[in-house]
Amino acid sequence: MTPRRNILLVDDDAGVRDAMSAFLSRAGYAVTVAEDGEKGLRLLESSAFDLVVSDLKMPGMSGMDFLKSIRSRGNNVPFVLLTAYGSIETAVASMKSGARDFLLKPFPPAQLERVIRGCFEAPPEPQPAEWEGGPGTPRIVARSRAMREVLTLARQIGASRATVLITGESGTGKEVLARCIHAHGNGEGSPFVAVNCAAIPEGLLESELFGHERGAFTGAQARRVGKFEQADGGTLLLDEIGEMDLRLQAKLLRVLQERSFERVGGTAPVRVRLRVIATTNRNLREAVRQGTFREDLFFRLNVVPLSIPPLRERAEDILPLAEHFAAMFCAEYGHPAPQVTEEARQLLLRLPYRGNVRELMNRVERAVLIRPGGPIGPSLLAEPEEAPPPPVQEAQCAAGSVREMEKSLILSTLSRTAGNRNRTAAALGISVRTLRNKLNEYRRTGEVIP
Repeated sequence: MTPRRNILLVDDDAGVRDAMSAFLSRAGYAVTVAEDGEKGLRLLESSAFDLVVSDLKMPGMSGMDFLKSIRSRGNNVPFVLLTAYGSIETAVASMKSGARDFLLKPFPPAQLERVIRGCFEAPPEPQPAEWEGGPGTPRIVARSRAMREVLTLARQIGASRATVLITGESGTGKEVLARCIHAHGNGEGSPFVAVNCAAIPEGLLESELFGHERGAFTGAQARRVGKFEQADGGTLLLDEIGEMDLRLQAKLLRVLQERSFERVGGTAPVRVRLRVIATTNRNLREAVRQGTFREDLFFRLNVVPLSIPPLRERAEDILPLAEHFAAMFCAEYGHPAPQVTEEARQLLLRLPYRGNVRELMNRVERAVLIRPGGPIGPSLLAEPEEAPPPPVQEAQCAAGSVREMEKSLILSTLSRTAGNRNRTAAALGISVRTLRNKLNEYRRTGEVIP
């Protein structure tokens, strides 16, 4: 017979404490209660528990401080935090401090039991986790612990309308993650509207975001609905938020606080109900110190921070992503499923990925397009300057064979780089001037040079 699980329940509200204790006891758990964190710590020192369930707001020691005290003593007992919707920022912080899960009040008792049952289940093998962002959007595939933690937290806040700030280098998949959060938390058909704050001139961005009334400025021939109104009921993505000028940052702060705004040239307030997700590849804390980004806006955006690590720091994700992209592009272009050689897999693991996931996706797409029907080898995945020179056949003893081998090597490399002189010279380890002289020499002997 399976022994009963021991749960420590900590809540300062006697009514809530008694109700949850009775429910969990009926569900088959052994429940011990405490009215505050101090008593909870004493019970943890004297008894062994399989799980701790604690309220966040309690007099004296808060649930967050209670969790930190438990972890500081080396106790890794699973911990579930109970919190109100308005405290979602603290709930997110608790996950980073070692909480297994959190529940937003009010919640049905059955949901509490599902969360507790999940804490006792054996953790799954680290198979690649996948998250779909919607039609036409690449799927997020993750095996690394760091990326799986990002996805877990993103799923936790998906159903809320809390503002999210996604940070990460260019190409890590910030917009893909934003689309997944939107798809997870919004009903089917709800709008997802993206605005690139760096691509729109400063003078036009305000009208782009908030719209304008007829006659608001020269050329405003009719009323225009802005992106905030277009995203009403859904999600507005503010891409590269760090590039927004300070004046517009002040207006954005007011909109995030009040969920209402006025169109350019208008006087009537427009109210919207949406989630705002902001992304940036800049360090906004540093931008605040430099005076180029408002501190109050940073804290307003940073309700739920999600940081996507660069691909070079999560090597476990490289091969699952490559396999996913290969299958995706083969299906798109009607090609048979490819085999990726071991040499190609080793090359993929060695690359520095300055362009992150976007670079990997581009390499795989190119390989799928140009492969001659056989397996994908390293030469199809490498950039021209990265590919090793073709193997040199053993030199013949006939006079002039070395010159012919040199000529063959230069011309084949030139063909492989589509006639790009700079890349050809770099691949051969010679200067562009030397390459030019060699090609002129070949032309004089009647060779056709591309």
